[in-house]
Amino acid sequence: MPTVDLSDFSFWTRSIPAREAAFAELRGLERPPFFHETELADVGFPAGSGYYALVRHADVVEVSRRPRDFCSGKGATSIIDLPPEMNEFFGSMISMDDPKHARLRRIVARQFSREAVNGWRGTIENTARRIVDELSAHGPGDFVERVATRMPIIVICDLLGIPEEDYDFICSRSNILVGAFDPDYVPDLANSAAALLTAGGELADYVNRLAEVRATEPADDIITRLVHANVDGERLTSQELASFFILLVVAGNETTRNAISYGLELLTRHPAEKQLWCSDFEAYATSAVEEIVRLSSPILYMRRTATRDTELNGQRFREGDKFLLFYWSANRDERIFEDPHAFRITRSPNPHIGYGAPGPHLCLGAHLARLEITAIFRQLLARIPDITAEGEPSRLVSNFIGGTKSLKCSFSTRSEEQS
Repeated sequence: MPTVDLSDFSFWTRSIPAREAAFAELRGLERPPFFHETELADVGFPAGSGYYALVRHADVVEVSRRPRDFCSGKGATSIIDLPPEMNEFFGSMISMDDPKHARLRRIVARQFSREAVNGWRGTIENTARRIVDELSAHGPGDFVERVATRMPIIVICDLLGIPEEDYDFICSRSNILVGAFDPDYVPDLANSAAALLTAGGELADYVNRLAEVRATEPADDIITRLVHANVDGERLTSQELASFFILLVVAGNETTRNAISYGLELLTRHPAEKQLWCSDFEAYATSAVEEIVRLSSPILYMRRTATRDTELNGQRFREGDKFLLFYWSANRDERIFEDPHAFRITRSPNPHIGYGAPGPHLCLGAHLARLEITAIFRQLLARIPDITAEGEPSRLVSNFIGGTKSLKCSFSTRSEEQS
């Protein structure tokens, strides 16, 4: 039996090397996955019924490719069994199965196609330039607050048509949704459930008010396009729009924010890799960003539930069994990645699953996230090349998001404003 308790929130406060060692132990078991009990009743939710932890790359990919055997509709982002309406409200399409999932994805997918996202390059590059302008002007400080948080929240809010004066409101509610078990965001953990519902309700009310305006006063933004979207006669309901909006502001903010933060840590700990990237940014940008996403793995897991009695790797499982697909572990699987804990910006191939494994739920916003990460590091490494992380980061207390709450940065160079 393993000595690792993934259901203990204190596990997720361990250092990165300690987590890596723990997951290496789990991957080395003779017959994973192993069954894990879960107890969350003391933070305002009913106790769960336990789950199997999938920690190997091959197992995560296999389950992801079999949505008929392993569904998302019972809950994709929560270990415990929430009411179906709550699953869909907070998870949107990632907590749906076909045909509902396919319908919703069909309506919204064209807004995040590669072609559509490429049209936002100018906005993304300008945002990155402005953030580094301000960082350079004001000097060192909290990298998460000044850079990593601002980059995705400004981009996603700008694309959605949210005015600048509301950015802090959106960001604070997003923080509660991903940090409901972190005392820095919800001091009384007994109120975690209420905090989640309140933050989600406030975001839903916000987007519904904005949608009412865009219905009669369209603008050049995603909310307008979603309000007026009509694919084969199908439109989003107000509830679907609210749910998808919550998904966008959380996934579009938190995942990229934490990849950027962890990226600075990696470049600081591996100065030779940083120097190599600085020597020819464009030549290494694509592979460097993929390596940052692999090791940061901002989404730690997704859940699936067996829809029927089935088999995986010769083991039999029963209908209703739960599985947590630990992307963070799969992306460090020594069976797939040579020297998996090393940061190599030239790593190729790099079949990471930082944006989900192959299957119907592959991340819709992956291309946007890659562009944002590339844009901010293009500016940082060109204009503040000696920027480094200082001291220990403050990690988010979460078993779902691999988050960084604060990270001090330092640098000495000042560059003239780039044209």
